[in-house]
Amino acid sequence: MIHERARAKVNLTLRVLGRRPDGYHEIDSLIAFADDAFDTVTLDPGRPVGVTVSGPFADRIVGDNIVAMTLRRLAETEPRLQLGAVHIEKRLPVAAGIGGGSADAGAVLRAVASANPDHSGRIDWLAIAASLGADVPVCFTNVACRATGLGEILGPLPQLPTLSAVLVNSLDDVPADKTAQVFRLLAAGPLPASPAQAPHAVPADDRALVEMLSQVGNDLEPAARTAFPVIAKVLDALREIEGCRFAAMSGAGPTCFGLFEDCGHAAGALASRHPAWWIAPTRL
Repeated sequence: MIHERARAKVNLTLRVLGRRPDGYHEIDSLIAFADDAFDTVTLDPGRPVGVTVSGPFADRIVGDNIVAMTLRRLAETEPRLQLGAVHIEKRLPVAAGIGGGSADAGAVLRAVASANPDHSGRIDWLAIAASLGADVPVCFTNVACRATGLGEILGPLPQLPTLSAVLVNSLDDVPADKTAQVFRLLAAGPLPASPAQAPHAVPADDRALVEMLSQVGNDLEPAARTAFPVIAKVLDALREIEGCRFAAMSGAGPTCFGLFEDCGHAAGALASRHPAWWIAPTRL
């Protein structure tokens, strides 16, 4: 059996550059992954193809599981691939802005690649990932990146400093079309002929990086706060904890993150005040 960690994806910054003629939005985002917040994906190539799910957020998945879609897409792309039974231990909140489903899909792609060394070199894994969703390519690579285009153009960031963070989700219900609602409220204008790009250089010093994050921010945050006011409550709660260096929303929300020198202490302080929230101290 092949085991993969489907780590939470965190948008440290997210700029929306504009709406393309096809209705999709081009972005520019710095993305990191959480070492200590993840689903576990297991592929058993010796068993019939299928998907099972357990864990604290298993019952939150609605509709067609993206992992089942991933297995179908792989079978269509290369019928000779050995697939198998996939089990997901679902520990990340669903529809949370941290790429839980996309991370699971990326983990399945990595697992299938490992199970098929004779075929993996002939398959465009990133193209398959992009066909499954905007976040799947970066989740397949599983490393810190600058993502542009629709999210499929990736520039690895090996120099990105490690950050101590707390991920927080209030676990309020959000609709299935949460992301679409946020983009409708954003009402971004058409993509300019030459969209402005953020500086390519990413600071290797964590203090300079935090300063950069505070300057760039997440363009989706105001619209998301309008759609889901609890996001403002979560951000306020993070910023009230002593030692908070920076706090923002990830993706289209509602999960937020705060950066701290001591994420364990901060997580404990938050949990004592908000025991019903999902709170995960981690390194990014």
